[in-house]
Amino acid sequence: MIYKETLKIHSIESFGTHDGPGVRLVVFLQGCNIKCLYCQNADTIPTTGGTEYHISEIVQRAVNQKGYFGSKGGVTISGGEPLLQSKAVIELFKLLQSKGIHTNIDTNGTIVNTYSKELISNVADLVMFDIKHITESGFEQITGKQLYKQLFELIRLREESEKPFWLRYVLIPGYTDSVEQLTKVGEYFNDYKNIARFQILPYHKLGQYKWEQLGEKYRFANVPENTAEQINAAKQVLERYFDFVVG
Repeated sequence: MIYKETLKIHSIESFGTHDGPGVRLVVFLQGCNIKCLYCQNADTIPTTGGTEYHISEIVQRAVNQKGYFGSKGGVTISGGEPLLQSKAVIELFKLLQSKGIHTNIDTNGTIVNTYSKELISNVADLVMFDIKHITESGFEQITGKQLYKQLFELIRLREESEKPFWLRYVLIPGYTDSVEQLTKVGEYFNDYKNIARFQILPYHKLGQYKWEQLGEKYRFANVPENTAEQINAAKQVLERYFDFVVG
């Protein structure tokens, strides 16, 4: 059966292990509403390009792969920014769930409308929010957009739904790694009950070549990658506030 909704997709990873629990089918959507200075998938930012897929094609791929998911795996929709295509993702997730397949969305959480709120609060089995910075000014510096309040509105909405979610935080030397900033992150979420995991994402430059291929300057070229000591130090601060911190 061909369903009405389609998704504009950049690429698909069949056996992802870093985009949610277990083994996952990871669908990277085309198009993003922000432009993070360190983005490792800069080629997914433009809303032009990508390939249109009927959601029934994604469902069939997931069903074919279901035997590899085990008890924890499933499908993750990433990007780009999935909330740009919230309506289609809602239909996709409901179809996957009807077949017993776990659904997860990896989002910057900055698009607030009827469909995105429905997806975040009621539909997705798991949501992974990428926190760019704990302050408004820092958020705008990294993303180029004043969308800080929208992110934290959707995180609060997910918390109120009493469904599990993860927080993901890129540890950028000189930008997001100070003890003061990490403490602010912990204090902000201190009363949240449904954070299943806090994931420290080490800063790296693996996506720098994509910026260069697009003819754009990679502005974080001089920012050093994290040392193991920096990751461990950040983890020690965050473990005061979160039950499960990985990095």
